[in-house]
Parts: sequence; C-alpha cells; structure tokens
Amino acid sequence: MKQYLTCTEEVRHALENNQPVVALETTIISHGMPYPQNIEMAKEVERIIRDNGAVPATIGIMNGKIKIGLTEAELEEFATNKSVEKVSRRDFPYILASGKIGATTVAATMIAAQLSGIRVFATGGIGGVHREGEITWDVSADLTELAQTNVAVVCAGAKSILDLGRTLEYLETHGVPVVGYRTAEFPSFFARESGFGVDFRLDTPEEVATLMDTKWQLGLNGGLVIANPVPEADALNHREIEAVIEQALAEAKEKGITGKQVTPFLLDRVKQLTAGKSLQTNIALVKHNAEVAAKIAVAYHAKKN
Repeated sequence: MKQYLTCTEEVRHALENNQPVVALETTIISHGMPYPQNIEMAKEVERIIRDNGAVPATIGIMNGKIKIGLTEAELEEFATNKSVEKVSRRDFPYILASGKIGATTVAATMIAAQLSGIRVFATGGIGGVHREGEITWDVSADLTELAQTNVAVVCAGAKSILDLGRTLEYLETHGVPVVGYRTAEFPSFFARESGFGVDFRLDTPEEVATLMDTKWQLGLNGGLVIANPVPEADALNHREIEAVIEQALAEAKEKGITGKQVTPFLLDRVKQLTAGKSLQTNIALVKHNAEVAAKIAVAYHAKKN
C-alpha cells in the first residue's frame, strides 16, 4: 500500500519526527462549499492547526497517488476543478487505477490517515443513516469506517440532514464511542442541540487523548466520534434549520436525487433557503473543529511520548 502514498515535505518531516498531525478531507472543499469560500476555508483551517501546535495533512487522490498533504496549487485544483470525483472506501481502487482526481470523504480520509499513521482527523460533520433510511437503506460508509478504522474524528456531530437517532443507534451497535466535547448533547451540525445525548462528556484534550489511547491499547479497533458543537455565536436555531431541511428533503425526493448526490444537493439547497447563513455556520464549525483536533493531537502525542 505504501507505493500509493505520497506526502508533502512538511507532513513527511512531521511523521518521521513523531510530531502531532491532523488529517483533513477534500470532499468538503470540492463538494461541500462553493468557490472561493472553499479555498479560503481550506487555507484558514491549515493555519489554525499550525497555530495550535500540529501539522495539517489535507488528503486527496491525484495521478494514481493518495496525497497526504497538499500544496497550495493542489488545494486550488480541488477547489476549482468540476470533474473531481467523490471518493469513499469502494471508490479507492478505481480512482487510483484510473489516475483520476478524487476528493476523500470522511471514510476515505480515515483510511488514508490510518495508512499513514495519523490518529486525529478534523472534519465538518460525519455521514450517517439518511432519513427514510429504513426504506432506502441509504447509510453512509462513514459509519462502517468508524467501526473498524483507528482514527478519532472531530466533528460537529452528524450532518443535520440525516436521521440522527438511527445514526447514533448504528454507532452504538458497532461499538463506536460518541464523545461530547464540553457537551452532554449530541450537536446537529448547524445547531448545538439535537435532542439526543452522547455516550460520554469530556472537557479537555488530555481526557480525550487518554480515552483514545486506552481504547486502542485494549485492542478495541475502530474510531471515535468527538462531537464538538459549533460556537454559540455561529449556531443556527435548531427548529428553524429543521424546517428548512424538511423542505430541501422534499425537493430532493421530487427531483429523484439519490446516492452520493443527495448530500451536496441538500447542503446547497439549505444554503439557498437560509440566505447563506448555513454556509457561514459550516465554515465556523470546521474552523472550530480544526482547533480542537489540533489540541487533541498535541495531547495524544504527549501521552505517547
């Protein structure tokens, strides 16, 4: 597998010298936000991670290689190229073999992070069980990846366009700890609340690092969800955003949108229906997750050394 991996000099130096590294995905750049907000967000998130003592490793697939860390020109490519494919576990061999450019989802980024020895990953929100998933069986591969891949995922909960209750039930079944970072309630991406609880509340990076280390030392494979609510100043009202999501879901059903096209459509439609407020919230929560992830990576590194 190593022949498919390539790192930037910054990331290679950090990994070789056992420094804390935080993985970042590219789907949020290519399919989650419009240009130029996507490239501005990507650069700012990398800066935040560096400012908090860790090294950012934005992950994507280009020219038959899994790139652990991207140059500024490569980031720009992911932000502007309309032909970038969305890559999850099943898509890895095809995208690599064909030499196409692929943006990694949560699942794919977790795989690449584990292959390169990175234990902490910052994203926006994880995928999950879609609403009416009991009918469509539309369940994100992010959940099965969390059940088997040893990476802690710092996120603002699951995307609120999903069925959060069933998503949490799935995670419980597969033994994935859902940690509320300074909260006892599972955040719902755009909002700080959801009506659902978390498994454990932890209030410091050191506590999270100790839990990660204990889990993996016991040989309990799989990731952890570190649910970090969007800052209060940037959060949307839970009831209001729920009404908007219901409208967007109805429109997606009318248009016959399914599979991997559902999430990009819904996020874009929610942005339109909230007059851009949801995009501002999305950017704010990603930045906050990057900060917390960097602190956890530093704490985990200190514990292991």
